[in-house]
Amino acid sequence: MITVMGATGATGGALLRRLSALGIPCRAVTRTPDSLRAALGPARPPVEIAGADAADPRSLRAAFSGTTQLFLTMANGPRQTEYESTVVDAAAASGVRHVVKLSAPAAEPDSPVAVSRGHWHIENRLAATGMVSTVLRPYAFFQKLLLSAPAIAEGVLIGSLGGAPCNYIDVRDIADAAAAILLRPALAGGRHILTGPRAWTQPELARLLSGLTGHPVRVIDLPPAAFHEHLVRTVGLPGWLAGHVVEIQQLAAARPESPNGTVEALLGRPARALDAFVRENLPSFQSRAPLPPLSM
Repeated sequence: MITVMGATGATGGALLRRLSALGIPCRAVTRTPDSLRAALGPARPPVEIAGADAADPRSLRAAFSGTTQLFLTMANGPRQTEYESTVVDAAAASGVRHVVKLSAPAAEPDSPVAVSRGHWHIENRLAATGMVSTVLRPYAFFQKLLLSAPAIAEGVLIGSLGGAPCNYIDVRDIADAAAAILLRPALAGGRHILTGPRAWTQPELARLLSGLTGHPVRVIDLPPAAFHEHLVRTVGLPGWLAGHVVEIQQLAAARPESPNGTVEALLGRPARALDAFVRENLPSFQSRAPLPPLSM
């Protein structure tokens, strides 16, 4: 049995859809099983739904009963390392043999990104259990651009990247890579850095958005502290999440990013392109909802 932990998230949900499309029976674990049942609908594919809480080891062990392979992804948060540690321990106690973990770039003990330091701890905890572990380290998600859609619709792309290139990848490609690894035992184990087909600077991305939306999009590049304040005061992010976004962008500036061919090697096809994603979601980037003034 393949079990998906974090089934209501972007990547976990995409993996459920991929496994279902392939006709692979799987189990989805979530704190809100009724909501997931409603979202999947009465004609849902062969997906079992189990309720469990990452803070409750007993509920996790019950949800993992009979599981041979686990896909582990959880939302970033101040207690992510603690919760994922509990999940890893429960998986080992339940007899899970292989864990595919969604991690992050620069997962190192001295990483400048706090969330990446947490992922490093989880990766090492996984390795110590004796379970086979496969680690996926994707860069920025295409889907995260939708959070900036109101500002883009107003003609601005706000960040703190300077001229640094940034890798972007579609969560559907991450899910497809995870499915391939779960279904092909020869691919189990190791670490995979996942990117889209190219890295984009903010000015390049603004030109792409301008051309596709039909209205000019300009870049507003802020110092890190000002960008953090904008994310908190204008966008409404909690302080820790705003700090994470700033850290990720500063990492890209410190370590220029370039694409690789890992997705194509795993899937036998190129990674999805960012311009195709923007076209799929064009109304979101063109809808001109009111935008609060920029905090400087």
